Amino acid sequence: MTTPVLIAAELRELLPADPLPAATVTWIRTDEATPAGPFEAIVPLLSRRIGPAELERLPRLRLVANCAVGVDNVDLEACAARGVAVTNTPDVLTDATADLTLALLLAVTRRFKEGEALLRDGRWTGWDPRQLLGVELRGCTLGIVGAGRIGQAVGRRARAFGMVLCYAGREARPAFESETGAIRRPLAELLATSDIVSLHVPSSAETRGMIGAAELARMKPGAFLINTARGDLVDEAAVVAALERGHLGGVGLDVFRREPHVPPELVRHPRAVVLPHLGSATVGTRQAMAGLAVRNVEALLAGTGLVTRVGGNDRR
Repeated sequence: MTTPVLIAAELRELLPADPLPAATVTWIRTDEATPAGPFEAIVPLLSRRIGPAELERLPRLRLVANCAVGVDNVDLEACAARGVAVTNTPDVLTDATADLTLALLLAVTRRFKEGEALLRDGRWTGWDPRQLLGVELRGCTLGIVGAGRIGQAVGRRARAFGMVLCYAGREARPAFESETGAIRRPLAELLATSDIVSLHVPSSAETRGMIGAAELARMKPGAFLINTARGDLVDEAAVVAALERGHLGGVGLDVFRREPHVPPELVRHPRAVVLPHLGSATVGTRQAMAGLAVRNVEALLAGTGLVTRVGGNDRR
């Protein structure tokens, strides 16, 4: 008798026709509640909460193979109390997310949104040397908050544009410093000295709300904020207020506190470039994420070591 496993239905097109021959797969859509049953593993998306209520309905569950680098949706303490292992999908989305970060950085500093609106609305009357002047990246200081895999990949790309790097993090990154010239600084100093601040830390009790009104006020007038990490790192109302009073030069956001809700003030603001959580949205990356999640289930069924168990290998 094969092992029953739950997998997010949205991953079906990204996986082989029979992704787990040793299991009986039940596909569940995002809009469906987590079913009760003897399932031993679940491969959820970040949008599916796995907490005490869900664990109660899954008494034989042994693994939550989250198809995401973050595990914000999983109650790790509740899982640990029940002996349920948790895995994620690090590394495979590093390049895609770093690429998108640079895309947002360029879009907001060169005022793409305003330029596109000018054309779309039929207001462009021709070239003018004063029109929509942006910021050149060469010589700008990029402050990277969290120099893990993605933060470092962003830094390497930024160096190609001639940017000066600094970073804030719990630990020093000597190899990254040697490679890119990045300087480690306390967060308050990074905010005060950076022309562009880019967030690359996981969501935790320590980091939630880390960029609020006080932190935004410390940033240089006209500085830019980029967030491709987690929406709850940022106080969105404070960001809107900083944009409205002209303190922030612009923001580029791919993640939000209450997805899929995005504050309409951000959607409308000409200096805010907002995207619907596209950080890992390339065919190859999404296939790799789904494949890695399933490989963790395969390892569980085979009795071998989990590939990317959370708790030491889950840093961004």
